[in-house]
Amino acid sequence: MDRRRLLTLALALSAMERAGPVSAAQEIHISTLVGSDPSSRIAELVMAEAYRRIGRQLVVHPLPGERTLMMANEGRMDGELYRKAGMERDYPNLLIVPVPLLTYEIVVFTRGTSFVVNGWESLRPFTIGYVRGIKIVKENTAGMRTEPVPAMDMAFRKLTMGRTDIVVGNRLAGLAAAAALRIDDVQVLSPALASFPVYHYVHRKHAALVPGLAAALQAMTADKTIERLQRQGAALAGRLP
Repeated sequence: MDRRRLLTLALALSAMERAGPVSAAQEIHISTLVGSDPSSRIAELVMAEAYRRIGRQLVVHPLPGERTLMMANEGRMDGELYRKAGMERDYPNLLIVPVPLLTYEIVVFTRGTSFVVNGWESLRPFTIGYVRGIKIVKENTAGMRTEPVPAMDMAFRKLTMGRTDIVVGNRLAGLAAAAALRIDDVQVLSPALASFPVYHYVHRKHAALVPGLAAALQAMTADKTIERLQRQGAALAGRLP
C-alpha cells in the first residue's frame, strides 16, 4: 500500500474515532428536579421511549431547585423533562411538546394535623414544607410560613421533627418518600389543591424535534404505552388499584 493510501486510511480512521459509532443515537440531555419522585420516573420512561422512536437517546440530569429550568432555558440543557403548560411565559426559550405525559396532583400531607382543605388560603395558619423549584407551590404560598427544601424526603424529615405542620407536594412523590422513610401515619387530605397535566419541553434550538416527539407520544397514547408506564409509576408508590 502506497504512502498516500496509508495517509488517507489513517485520516478516515481518525475521523471515525472522533465521531464514535455510526449507529449510536444522538444524546439529548434533559434536566429535572432532584429527588425520588415516581412522577419523574414515569416521565423519564415515557420520554426515553419517545426519543428512542425518533432515533435519539435521552440522558436525564437531576438538578436542585430552579436550576433545572434556568439551565434548560439558557440552552445548557436540551430541555426540561416535564412541567405544567405555560412555562414558556417565564422561560421563553422553552417549547412545549403538546401531548400530556401524566396528571400531576398537588395535595396536603399531614401527621395528625387535620383541617378542611379549601384552596391555598386554607394553608395560611400552618408552617408548610415543600420542594424548592415547584413553582405552583411557591407562587400560591407566597407570604405564608414556608420551609422549602431540596427534596421530598427532607420535607418529610422536617415534618417528623415538628419543624413543619404539613407538607405540600405531588401525591406520588409524597407517598413514595413516606414509604421510603417508613413513616406509617402520614395522611393525605382531600380535596387536592391542584390537578393538571404535565408536558415535556425542549430548548428552541431543538424545535425541529417537536413534531416527531408529538407524533411518537400520540402513538404511545394510542398503543397504551403511556398508560402502562403510568401504572408502573403508581405501583412504585403503592397506589396500584
